[in-house]
Amino acid sequence: MIRISEEDYAALRAHGEETYPYECCGVLLGKAEGEAGNRVSLIVRAGNTRTDSAHNRYNIAPQELVRIQRQARGLGFDIVGFYHSHPDHPAQWSQTDFAEAHWMGCSYIITSVEKGKAALTNSFLLHGTSEENKTFHDESIEVGATAVAIASTERGEA
Repeated sequence: MIRISEEDYAALRAHGEETYPYECCGVLLGKAEGEAGNRVSLIVRAGNTRTDSAHNRYNIAPQELVRIQRQARGLGFDIVGFYHSHPDHPAQWSQTDFAEAHWMGCSYIITSVEKGKAALTNSFLLHGTSEENKTFHDESIEVGATAVAIASTERGEA
């Protein structure tokens, strides 16, 4: 299970609407809580650097990911997942999403954005110990005030 505040859940869905008809992407910061799943304390928007097919692919530049990881450490958080949108496609991982997922134990949230409006949002947990045995498992999303709130001045959102 992944736990996220109503505010952050709404923000990642809105991000998909804002970038439509292109995919949005971002990073989920928080804490892994073992069997209880991942808890999101902060979402950080990232730029989609895909110029060849941004309507159905995303990429976060390595230097931006390093910056976000440093931000997370400075706040006492870890990267617990990633999010992106699927414009006019289901909120289901694609073969490309799977091939490009490398952060074991992280949640991968996908929001379907239909005709510019956020529709279904799903999450998938990446299991495994290596590229050879990784798998995505469906993951429930708990949306509510249970996620730790961070003051908006500390959010670091783009």
